[in-house]
Amino acid sequence: MRWARFLRDLGHRVAVAEAWDGTDADAMVALHAWRSAASIVRFRDAHPDRPLVVALTGTDIYRFQHSHPETTLASMELADALVCLHGLVHEAIPDRFAGKLTVIHQSAPPLPGPRRPATRHFDVCVVGHLRAEKDPLRAAYAARRAPPSSRLRVVHFGKAHDETWAARARAQMAGNPRYLWRGEVPGWVVRRAYGTCRAMVLSSVMEGGANVASEAAVAGLPVLASDIHGNVGLLGAEYPGTYPVRDTVGLARLLRRAETEPAFLDGLEAHMRRLAPLFRPEAERQAWRDVLARLG
Repeated sequence: MRWARFLRDLGHRVAVAEAWDGTDADAMVALHAWRSAASIVRFRDAHPDRPLVVALTGTDIYRFQHSHPETTLASMELADALVCLHGLVHEAIPDRFAGKLTVIHQSAPPLPGPRRPATRHFDVCVVGHLRAEKDPLRAAYAARRAPPSSRLRVVHFGKAHDETWAARARAQMAGNPRYLWRGEVPGWVVRRAYGTCRAMVLSSVMEGGANVASEAAVAGLPVLASDIHGNVGLLGAEYPGTYPVRDTVGLARLLRRAETEPAFLDGLEAHMRRLAPLFRPEAERQAWRDVLARLG
């Protein structure tokens, strides 16, 4: 998470970490319930009267509370407040924690200028690492189903988790002229793509609240997203640009609609622009101020 720097910029004497080193602080924000469990216990034992905030990640919510319930739920019990990234987390954790939960959306900076989509191709970007949780090649698989007349091209930015994933991406490029893997690139390259692409595919099977969705909203970039909690909780239950998770045919249909139905694509863009105020830096700062003030 990027909250460590963000919180320090607020000027509070807050320990922000996965591993607390014992440094004195007025409060602690632990960045994972499971990974930070030992630090959470140490801080609570050392400072039972000081505020303790636990920021829940997607793996905490959708993996570790089930695979390692004793440790993960104990961290939630010890916390004075729980912070999450999207509005459906309350449905995924035990009811007894609902009163501790606050949604804080990750912010994103605006693009330096208006979007100017490219015209030679109907470019759709995928932004994220190649690893199983991201279902990273789903857009490539869907692009294969486009008709010969389509100008669709999937441009993927992101580092491969390991050589196996890199080999899969290279093989996909070799046999799929509609897929281009760019690998790990500087942030400015990704931001430039937000201005030139027609849409983004967010195909994850597990998300705590993807920051790329925040970036897309602020950029006014339409998103075609798997219908998992972490995406619907950011985009809204009424958002029309979702498809069943891991469903290649469903995503292919959305891609075809986006390319051939201007009104559909314009509607997605309008929806994303309405969401944009949620992801402004000043909104994120104020949300953190409110949480810390509420805890004294």
